[in-house]
Amino acid sequence: MKKYVLFDLDGTLTDSREGILNSIEYMLEYYGIHVEDREQLVPWLGPPLKDSLMKYYGFSQEKALEGVEKYREYFDRQGIFENRVYPGIEEMLGRLRNMGCHLMVATSKPEVAARRVLEHFRLDSYFDYIGGATLDDSRVNKADVIRYVLDTKGITYGKETVMVGDREHDVRGARENGLQVIGALYGYGSREELEEAGADWIAKTVEEIPGYVRGESPMDEGC
Repeated sequence: MKKYVLFDLDGTLTDSREGILNSIEYMLEYYGIHVEDREQLVPWLGPPLKDSLMKYYGFSQEKALEGVEKYREYFDRQGIFENRVYPGIEEMLGRLRNMGCHLMVATSKPEVAARRVLEHFRLDSYFDYIGGATLDDSRVNKADVIRYVLDTKGITYGKETVMVGDREHDVRGARENGLQVIGALYGYGSREELEEAGADWIAKTVEEIPGYVRGESPMDEGC
């Protein structure tokens, strides 16, 4: 049984694909880059945007930071709410709270934006803490965000804590902090990606998560 459960946000609690992809396209068009097939941008869902700009289009760090600001023009205006909560999330969070778990968010999305999203969907009350990236990207790496949340809440015993996330950087970031990981297969990552990154369990559905938190089969009665 885990006492603390950390959640990623995009692709784990909410399906923010539409708003993120619209914001990325808006930003890329500013630089004269037109993407014919939006599926090419799916790998951008999850990792820090700055890293993706440098990886896929060879932006310098300075230009990538400029691109992040352009992305936020659209995202802060409307993309942030082109979003939906995955079915079953609120019920799952309620079950975990009833089990005595302390819930937190650890996201590479700017912390101020993460709070806006969770408040908009009225999910913020389920969490003891909502932690995210800084607006200047000085804290954006997933391992750093997770460490920030753990330090803020004074959590030092890793075996009591589990991370839930849908992409490899969630898994690797948690591993760097000595945490076990539940891979959210219903999100944006594939089973292969999550397993290769080292996820301890793979939850095919939202409803399976409480079972893994209790250390039981997700199909066990009462989990």
